[in-house]
Amino acid sequence: MSISAARPLCSVYSEKNERTSTTLSLPAVFKAPIRPDVVNFVHHSMSKNKRQPYCVNEDAGHQTSAESWGTGRAVARIPRVRGGGTHRSGQGAFGNMCRGGRMFAPTKLWRRWHRKINVNQKRYALCSAIAASGVPALVQSKGHVIDNIPELPLVVSNKVQELKKTKEAVSFLKSVNAWADVAKVYKSRRLRAGKGKMRNRRRIQRRGPLVIYGDDQGVTRAFRNIPGVECLNVNKLNLLKLAPGGHVGRFVIWTESAFSSLDRIYGTWKKASKAKQGYNLPMPKMGNTDLTRLLKSEEIKKVLRRPKKTVQRRVRRLNPLTNRTQLLKLNPYASVLKRKAILTMQKCIQKKAEYLAKKNGVSEICFSHRTGFRCFKLGACCCWLVRRT
Repeated sequence: MSISAARPLCSVYSEKNERTSTTLSLPAVFKAPIRPDVVNFVHHSMSKNKRQPYCVNEDAGHQTSAESWGTGRAVARIPRVRGGGTHRSGQGAFGNMCRGGRMFAPTKLWRRWHRKINVNQKRYALCSAIAASGVPALVQSKGHVIDNIPELPLVVSNKVQELKKTKEAVSFLKSVNAWADVAKVYKSRRLRAGKGKMRNRRRIQRRGPLVIYGDDQGVTRAFRNIPGVECLNVNKLNLLKLAPGGHVGRFVIWTESAFSSLDRIYGTWKKASKAKQGYNLPMPKMGNTDLTRLLKSEEIKKVLRRPKKTVQRRVRRLNPLTNRTQLLKLNPYASVLKRKAILTMQKCIQKKAEYLAKKNGVSEICFSHRTGFRCFKLGACCCWLVRRT
């Protein structure tokens, strides 16, 4: 995405929003791959590194003399306060279910509060955040108002670094049409929902533009009192400000000196960085990540074959041991064997009946019900197929 939004040259604007004759080539870091997953992971780890440890008192809930009464007293085995003469004696103690007891799993001071972060991952995240700041769609999706901005990335002359008064900074932001983003911050100021109101974090607001400078000649003092606006030195970029909340796409205003030093700090794919020893920009996996545009391009359509419209129907698998039709498909001789087995069984039954009739001296045999000699349902044989001996 960053490559598709890249331009070969960037114009430099004056503090009065006038395009100067100076143009700068786009630094290679703006063509770096944008990895929101890496940015989010690094931001999540970095945000933990300024936490202050907290825990409950080690003695909380244990500042009493208590011992269990043991079994056989028809009461719970929880430790109970010693002594007498007060309601407290005999009450449960120490347990997290007891009044005045300690909490479950008391918080400890030696918890692992901070996180170590891979240096290469931190640099990758910074490169992704810088590249995303040059894509107008990502900046707008972050919520910044950049409708009237002349160009993105916005590069201004080094005279902005010499601003010392807040009114001069406000005048500059209005001249480059960036004040609409600050006005959004004013409108968004509201009370925090939750207990942070009690902890010196009563009000919250949106983020405004980020001014990145090369040399501080008073620019930080000029912008520090404008809500939502932050300043950073190009040599000390911070991911927490470049991608607040772990989301890429912050609106950045670059000074000319800061913008021109990006190739020196982060290097290009042809030359390594001069500020970071042995560091090269991360290589993108794809030359152009606009996959929809690639698939719909005429060059690729020409070499693709026509889509096959044949429908493959799934064949239902039948068990030949339970399905007679399927068995005959596999073994047509199975019907002959089955018929032969039936006839053999009938012959055996007939022989057995004749043998029993001869043995018992019975003259009538019922071959229909095969009950042996007589059908006892109606008291007489109900079958017309009677063979007389």
